Amino acid sequence: MNKIGKILWGLLFVLLGIVIGTNALGLTNINIFFNGWWTMFIILPCFIGMFEGGGSKVGNLIGLTIGIILLLASNGILEFDIIIKLIIPIIFVLIGLSMIFNESIKSEISKKVKEGKKEGQESIIATFSAQKVDKDNEEFKSAELEAIFGSVMLNLRNANISNEAYIKSTSIFGGIEIIVPSGVNVKVKSTPIFGGVSNRCKNQKENEKTIYIDAFSLFGGVDIK
Repeated sequence: MNKIGKILWGLLFVLLGIVIGTNALGLTNINIFFNGWWTMFIILPCFIGMFEGGGSKVGNLIGLTIGIILLLASNGILEFDIIIKLIIPIIFVLIGLSMIFNESIKSEISKKVKEGKKEGQESIIATFSAQKVDKDNEEFKSAELEAIFGSVMLNLRNANISNEAYIKSTSIFGGIEIIVPSGVNVKVKSTPIFGGVSNRCKNQKENEKTIYIDAFSLFGGVDIK
């Protein structure tokens, strides 16, 4: 989460606290459980995600659009019957456009990660479980991370990276954390669908070492730091 994201989340919690507090004192009578209030759990994270770095603006836009449609339907502005019939094809179309959009913009990163497989790729998989892998003083070249209803933590802080390294990560209802060495350049292609990919690393132009990450998340998250 970058600085803007923290500020927006902070303002949201401050506002929520003020509303609850003034309601409790009888100063206001604001109903926070309005029709379709549950759609805020879709709308707000996607809206804030639009301002955060390292994530897909297209993926967040998809979630924001669907959340707004559901909010309008909950208030009788749109018909639920029509939305139910169209919601699945709409999601598939938007996901397809998101994947095409990301592929066309950052195809170089995808190509780099695919090429990295040829040099031997380690698989780290967590399904309904947790995996924690430390590469202290070990040579690291390539890895494929999968977290399905689980979590994966890959610590490369003290790993030996000769020139380039490659990571393919997939998070489905799970979480992946990648800790990279300081000063190493990190290039990310992110495809979050109702999820998030956060890159908190700052690239160093004078350093030729680069880690390429192709990250996909579906109702999950990938945190690179």
